[in-house]
Amino acid sequence: MSVNFDDTKITFRSKSPRELQLSNFIFSIINKPFVVSMGTAIIKWALYFKLPIKWLIKATLFDQFCGGESIQGCEKKINQLRTFNVKTILDYSVEGQENEQSFDQTLKETLRAIEFADKHDAIPFCVLKLTGLGSKSLMTKIQLGKELTGIEQNQFSRFKARSFEVADVVLKLNQRLLIDAEESWYQDVVDTLSYELMIKCNTERATVYNTYQFYRRDMLDKMKAGFEKMSTSKVHFGAKIVRGAYMEQERFRAQSLGYPDPIQPNKEATDRDYNAGVKFAMENLTHFSFCLGTHNEASSKGLVELMQQYGCEKNDERIFFAQLLGMSDNISFKLSDEGYNVAKYVPYGPLEQVMPYLFRRAEENTSVQGQSSRELMLIKKEIKRRKLKL
Repeated sequence: MSVNFDDTKITFRSKSPRELQLSNFIFSIINKPFVVSMGTAIIKWALYFKLPIKWLIKATLFDQFCGGESIQGCEKKINQLRTFNVKTILDYSVEGQENEQSFDQTLKETLRAIEFADKHDAIPFCVLKLTGLGSKSLMTKIQLGKELTGIEQNQFSRFKARSFEVADVVLKLNQRLLIDAEESWYQDVVDTLSYELMIKCNTERATVYNTYQFYRRDMLDKMKAGFEKMSTSKVHFGAKIVRGAYMEQERFRAQSLGYPDPIQPNKEATDRDYNAGVKFAMENLTHFSFCLGTHNEASSKGLVELMQQYGCEKNDERIFFAQLLGMSDNISFKLSDEGYNVAKYVPYGPLEQVMPYLFRRAEENTSVQGQSSRELMLIKKEIKRRKLKL
């Protein structure tokens, strides 16, 4: 049986009339690329000159797409989602600086989030961006095969030590860890370390998950190779399967530096490999656990059909669906209502420090074809169903 993602009564049942009207206002703005571009510039200017607009941002964009300014500040959202069988993945969305002090701060925050997750069964995964623990420029140098200085070798050793400290706590508390994808020019270093952490942690089940971005031409082969590598090491494989989020930077850098574009030639090629990756995961489910990160209705329906085809229980712990907070509620709440494992990525952090994340969310909704229009159409449909005033 197919899943109906047009059921707005279920989609928005967690939202009060005021919250629904606020979402309508936000997506009406996001649906206009020029307004997003102009508004982003104005907000940056206002924050730079310390104008009193934080309350407005907090009541609109921040409330729509973020959980709170701290872990504890997210509890209201966590409990609200939990009421409807939607779980939470806390995502510390502060972009740190390239220095040891910032890396140590991210480590502390990550460990706090893991310990918090241990006390809340509504949090199935913790999440980590490895560039929060170590230098992008250093990883880039390593991927290029350049020799490191003594200082750089020490920096890399500290980076690995922080990563293994996170893994140790995840393993000790029986949690699960999603490692985010990064840009291609240092992703190989991220992959290598992710596999080291898998070998350490994934002996009994998939505890560490690496992320695979299928807008890249080589990603299907890379994921299959990673699975074979872990199979040879006799450990379980964990993957977060996504289309990706760095396409513009990737193409610009490839063109600027004159190397082959790593991005798929078109959306059809991305979808083809993405679907093949999901099918490969299902074919190897005995030792393969995965989180399908998607706002694509067809992909979500496709996995539901594969689960039915392979005779999987809806709540099979090896399979999760995930969407970002404030987006694609029609997918999240419908699948959770049907009994599937669903989680929302819930970003958090001090308002000013998560503004880059919020700007990207706004820009992403305008750039993804039809995303904001689809969100807005469903919101207006529910407002009409409830007979609310716009």
